Amino acid sequence: MLNNNDILVSLDIGTTKIKVIIGEVLNDSLNIIGVGTAKSNGMKKGAIVDIDQTVHSIRNAVEQAERMVGMQIDSVVVGISGNHIQLQPCHGVVAVQSENREITNEDVKRVIDGAQVISIPPEREIIDVIPKQFIVDGLDEITDPRGMIGVRLEMEGTIITCSKTVLHNILKCVERANLKVADIVLQPLAAGTVALSKDEKNLGVALIDVGGGCSTVSIFENDHIISTSVVALGGDNITKDLSIGLRTTTEEAEDIKLNHGHAFYDDAQEDEVFEASIIGSNAKQTFNQLQIADMIEARLEEIYAFAEREIRRMGYQQLPGGYVLTGGTMKMPGALELASDVFRSNVRIAIPDYIGVREAQFTAGVGILQFAYHNAKIQGKELFPAITHGYEEPKAKKVKKQPTKTNTVNENNKKESGIANLFKYFFD
Repeated sequence: MLNNNDILVSLDIGTTKIKVIIGEVLNDSLNIIGVGTAKSNGMKKGAIVDIDQTVHSIRNAVEQAERMVGMQIDSVVVGISGNHIQLQPCHGVVAVQSENREITNEDVKRVIDGAQVISIPPEREIIDVIPKQFIVDGLDEITDPRGMIGVRLEMEGTIITCSKTVLHNILKCVERANLKVADIVLQPLAAGTVALSKDEKNLGVALIDVGGGCSTVSIFENDHIISTSVVALGGDNITKDLSIGLRTTTEEAEDIKLNHGHAFYDDAQEDEVFEASIIGSNAKQTFNQLQIADMIEARLEEIYAFAEREIRRMGYQQLPGGYVLTGGTMKMPGALELASDVFRSNVRIAIPDYIGVREAQFTAGVGILQFAYHNAKIQGKELFPAITHGYEEPKAKKVKKQPTKTNTVNENNKKESGIANLFKYFFD
């Protein structure tokens, strides 16, 4: 029997797909035990444009994952990204409180809380504080000070803030899908834990996550995220181009892209032929891979060029760690070849190395699980049991609230995270 306390669920709300991943943490290593994906309706360019549709899509993905493991999901860790995210340095100092001067979880929590006492505009919300290093009595570069002896504990880190409105809408969708939010994490930061090696993060590397509606560009250096930004172009734009170029429906263009698409014109095959029906007539037309590779390459090259421009804007000319690409669009053959052609640097595609999620589209979802777990450990957050044993078919669930669920809620009320308090504040 699985132990509830070791199970976490991540929710990645994308423009094209919503992905739910259930992971079990055993002795610090992660096993993926369930996955659910659903077509995402209600999102455009990475932002929620229709709450009802988004809620419905989230439920679909959650139910698919629930059926896979035969349990009911109660709480999720949600990823958030976008141009509204801001990173700023912070610093906290506390005196160690225990008699024997040993640094405890409580001290770490106090120093992290202390670092958050900064003035931020009323329309922004702090979603996380990421410790860069702890300093005990002047000794720096400590990653985890618990158990050490000292008098004065300092923490230097990064505060992540986001737009209250965007956060509120995401929380509202998750709430309305009958889920609790165990934690909120910065998606590019989480994706980096799976996609990037320690050396890459130290040297300086760009992580480019090309999704359906938008592409996220993040820079890591000295083992920390420095900056993140979003380009409003993604795989959907390629589909749109194909739909216009081939005069066919968006659905058919998407199918053609997935089944016959190639992003590097030089490697595309002229003898790979397929048919597309023309909008407004019963006629079908024949095309070959070379013809669509031309369109795909042009658009993907533009996405890469915009990413490159963001990297320059962040003040980076040369990145010793190179470029790491991930996200659903990177499944396209030729995407890597085109990237090394455009970036003229070391480029690779990152894919999570776990059975069941070995696809670039799951990088963020798996990253959210790993990151949330390690982050909660350092910060002493409680990511209470994410699931309840026993899974009812969705119809039964809506009719009657399960009595067992209320018990777990009450026990957890004692140790709700800040996010849950945020809920009270929003929804009261």
